[in-house]
Amino acid sequence: MSKKTSTNKKERKNLRKDDGSTILKVLTLYEYLIKLPEAVQDRLYIHPPTCLAVFRVLPDIAQVFTLRILFIEQPVPLSALSSWVPAKYSRELEESIEVAINLHIWKLTSVSGGLKGWILNSTFKKKLKVAIMSGGRTTVPNSDETALKARDIDILDSYAYERWECILYYMVGSKHKGISSDAVRVLLNAGLMVRDTDNSPVITSTGYQFLLLDMATQVWYFMLHYMETVESRGLDLAQYLIFLFQIHLSTLGWDYITDGMPENLQTFLQHLQEFGLVYQRKLKAGRFCPTRLVIEMGRENSHTSKRMKKKERYIVVETNFRIYAMTDSDLKVALVALFTHMLYRFPNMSAGILTRDSVQTALRNGITAAQIVRFLTVHTHPQMQECGMPQTVIDQIYLWEYERNRLTYRDGVLYSDINTPNDYEAIKNYAADIGALLWCDERQRNIIVSTDGHNDVTTFWKKQPKSNPF
Repeated sequence: MSKKTSTNKKERKNLRKDDGSTILKVLTLYEYLIKLPEAVQDRLYIHPPTCLAVFRVLPDIAQVFTLRILFIEQPVPLSALSSWVPAKYSRELEESIEVAINLHIWKLTSVSGGLKGWILNSTFKKKLKVAIMSGGRTTVPNSDETALKARDIDILDSYAYERWECILYYMVGSKHKGISSDAVRVLLNAGLMVRDTDNSPVITSTGYQFLLLDMATQVWYFMLHYMETVESRGLDLAQYLIFLFQIHLSTLGWDYITDGMPENLQTFLQHLQEFGLVYQRKLKAGRFCPTRLVIEMGRENSHTSKRMKKKERYIVVETNFRIYAMTDSDLKVALVALFTHMLYRFPNMSAGILTRDSVQTALRNGITAAQIVRFLTVHTHPQMQECGMPQTVIDQIYLWEYERNRLTYRDGVLYSDINTPNDYEAIKNYAADIGALLWCDERQRNIIVSTDGHNDVTTFWKKQPKSNPF
């Protein structure tokens, strides 16, 4: 019996690299927080704005129960907590308890009679009370009456949109708008770009997927990886997160003072200004204004302004697969060109067509059919809002993706030249029992097993008595 690897290792590596299997994963706030050490979580709960932000990510049942026991100074027995929910929602209750435990908000303790009960984290409990009763704000509006006048929201939106576009321009290879080394460091750390042979950053398949996300999700993903660079530089992660939560919960259009702010947070503020998350008229003005990008950061259905919505809805899709981008923005045209074969370019409009080759190229770059459809749907021109995306176009995009998924590649080991049918059946049945059987041919007596199960199958075969082929 001989054994051969079913595919060459180098070929398998290339196949896996090009199959678009790497999907961009954006962590939610809950998923990010549970990855933090408990010591960092405890420090975050010292500040009311952070407690309020964490409270908002709790499941509905956990929120209700947290409020019910917020002003109770003794543990609540498990039986009492369970009685608050009908039996048919017991699964939702268990999931809510798991979330609260992972965030170290609820703690299990002993009550009278040797029973167990739930009690809130004392620090979280105290600071959440402060946040709910409108207190504890550490970054307050400027006391000057002229500073309390709300900024022009359209000006803030325009500034934020322009600054964020600079980062996206850089990702698609535009050189006329540069960004700082700090922003480049974040892009590299997030895997959105990598260093080329000449040491210049180039976009990755993950970067292509990032470009097709909505702006609120882009900002959240970017800031998560900015926080990773904070850790790698040995800075105080909790301090940066607390400040980010404070401005995330601030009021759009209001000024906030920077008096007494530590130097490292001043530097952080300058980075946020470059990203378009805050606005500062002058660096030494002593105040800043959060923009919509940081306030709506991470929200799935962000309430962007009418002006920004108008700028975002610029695509017309026809049933003949023609796409028209009604814009003069090089960036927007570049985004459409990620999956479209561009035909014409005019001062305020570009035309292209969805083809099998253009969509397949996007799929090889890691972009999925669902992301293409979502991008086209979100950015459809206002005049297309009633009729929506042509269903024929949506179906065809998914069909082109299914073409690439007809074959799957798996590493395996080929067992050939098996002497007798009995030996063949013994090996095949054992491989099937342990879930290692990938393929078999009874006539030729060939079997392919997975590489993970190869050692087990070999051990089994060595222990078996061999049948006499004669």
